[in-house]
Amino acid sequence: MLALLAVLAWAVWRPWGWPEAVAAGPAAVILVAAGAITTGDAAAEARRLAPVAGFLVAILLLAHLCDDDGLFRAVGSWMARGSAGRPRRLLALVFLTAAVTTAVLSLDTTVVLLTPVVFATAATLGVQARPHVYACAHLANSGSLLLPVSNLTNLLAFAASGLAFGRFAALMALPWLAVIGVEYVVFGRFFSSDLGGGQPTREAGAGQARLPAFTVTVVALTLAGFVICSAAGLSPAWAALAGAAVLAARTLVRRKATPLSLLRAADLPFAVFVLGLGIVVEAVVRNGLGTALAPLLPRGTSLPALLTIAALAAALANVCNNLPAVLVLLPLAVPSGAGAVLAVLLGVNIGPNLTYTGSLATLLWRRDLRRRGSAPVLGVFTRLGLLTVPAGLVIAVLALWAGLRAMGG
Repeated sequence: MLALLAVLAWAVWRPWGWPEAVAAGPAAVILVAAGAITTGDAAAEARRLAPVAGFLVAILLLAHLCDDDGLFRAVGSWMARGSAGRPRRLLALVFLTAAVTTAVLSLDTTVVLLTPVVFATAATLGVQARPHVYACAHLANSGSLLLPVSNLTNLLAFAASGLAFGRFAALMALPWLAVIGVEYVVFGRFFSSDLGGGQPTREAGAGQARLPAFTVTVVALTLAGFVICSAAGLSPAWAALAGAAVLAARTLVRRKATPLSLLRAADLPFAVFVLGLGIVVEAVVRNGLGTALAPLLPRGTSLPALLTIAALAAALANVCNNLPAVLVLLPLAVPSGAGAVLAVLLGVNIGPNLTYTGSLATLLWRRDLRRRGSAPVLGVFTRLGLLTVPAGLVIAVLALWAGLRAMGG
């Protein structure tokens, strides 16, 4: 437990700006050396997480290349024109863009690449940026429910659920729409003063940017590749790697990047962090945590059971971050079937909107805003979370329960 807390604390504060792997890697080695987990079990956990880490590397590189080719600048220009300078209309477009970006290119893309664009778009239009940048943080978490590739937690749940790509998306589509709807209603009321009348101080149509057709085509083909890989029994990491390779080759040929810059964009240390964290969590589970939590997790997929599972997952995500939470709870939920696994996913994806430490994506979002001199206010973030998380979780679980009854699972 001390090793896990140390790894999470390092991930939150990152002393001297050093990567998360600096703590996670040595912690895993120490636990193996101490006998808390055998070398064989640690190697098995690393092999299980390797496709997840590989997907993370590929999707981060793909998102970076999309940004370099101007995709997000074009999206920002589209939001500026589409909003016509109206803050409430801009919020709707931000919700739409963030939800789609998170679903297709993962939540880290929304936090790291889309949030700065949204911030700049609000500044260009002369409207309050606060509702729109907070929306990026919330949609990065709760908007990541739709596809297996939208979040690391989804990839882990997808592998444990035994569902096909299409069936996973079909079961999660209604919860995804439901929680986004709850978030939008709450945001509209919570930020009513920021979204009120008043004309923008700048021209709404300024700074138009071209949509990069080649990049959009590659992203669309990559998404289709996720489905094909699932049908063939392959990891979606292969489709992400293929998409990233195509864009990387094009960028290198055009001399817009170097191999070293692409390697930095792939963020290999973060993949090492995922592997190290997985081994640490597995050691904790094997040394008592799994036994302690097992009685708290109900069996079956009745509505009360699904609500309890999702609530426990949300609570655990806010205590120890969503990635360790899903690693701990998935083995306990698997015996109850795919419905219980998806309920865990609802908890660990929606729950983190309650605290900064609930997900690494939220920590990245907060760090970026602080660098820009516009740090989020803890009280505002917490009040917004108290209004959205319980309501969104209940509505999403109800939608999941209805989908399971209608489609089976």
